[in-house]
Amino acid sequence: MTITLNHTIVPCFDNIESANFYCRLFGFEYIGEFSRFIVVRVNDTLSLDFDSREKFESNHYAFKVSEQEFDEIFERLQNEKIKYGSGPSEDDNMTINHDYGGRGVYFRDQNRHLLEMLTVDYVIPAH
Repeated sequence: MTITLNHTIVPCFDNIESANFYCRLFGFEYIGEFSRFIVVRVNDTLSLDFDSREKFESNHYAFKVSEQEFDEIFERLQNEKIKYGSGPSEDDNMTINHDYGGRGVYFRDQNRHLLEMLTVDYVIPAH
C-alpha cells in the first residue's frame, strides 16, 4: 500500500468561514462538522480539518493542480480580489511564476496562511 496523507488540521479564526473559503476558491467538497472541526474533502485521500483557535502560527499549504484547474481557480482568485504573487516572499506582486515549465502562484487566506497553487512538481523524484 502506498502511504498517503489522510488529513491535516488547519488552524483558523473561524472554521466555518475558512472551510467555505477553501471550497469556494478551490472547489473542494464541504463535508461538515466532525468533533470540533469542519471537514473539507480535497480529493479521494485527503481532507482538511479546520479548527477554530484564538492564536496560531501561519502555515503553508501547496496544492498541485492541472492547467485547467489553475485557470479556473486563478479566475476565482482574481474575482475575489485576493492579492497574489510569484513567490513565497512576493505573495502580493500580482504576477505568477513559470517555474519548471509550469505555472505557480502564492496568496494568503483570511488567516494569513500562505497558499500555493502549482501545475508542475519542483521536487525531483527519487530513483
